[in-house]
Amino acid sequence: MMQFLAKAGFAALLSAAALAGTVAPASAQVNIIIGEPDRRPPPPDWRRPPPPPLPGYGRPPRGGCNPRMAENIAEDYGLRRTHVVDITPRRVVVQGWSRRGPDEMTFGNVRGCPLLRR
Repeated sequence: MMQFLAKAGFAALLSAAALAGTVAPASAQVNIIIGEPDRRPPPPDWRRPPPPPLPGYGRPPRGGCNPRMAENIAEDYGLRRTHVVDITPRRVVVQGWSRRGPDEMTFGNVRGCPLLRR
């Protein structure tokens, strides 16, 4: 009789351990919330605020090609004694002297003076 009780107790202990091992992972999937969950506000931002926008930010660029800037760019390309001879709404024409003699360069009349023709 003593052996039967020992075996029955051991079987009950083993089944209880097996049942406890299967209940723990299964209970992790169940999420029951009653009422409002405790929500804390987000932590404060410790970084510096962004700088204010620059004046004129978001507006289209004003003005066209500065004639002096066109002369400087032409001098960088190798023209000497440059001078502006014509300014239209679309282009700025600069004349000067190169190694081969008189030469002409044409720039777009937009900000930055892009080179159109050499």
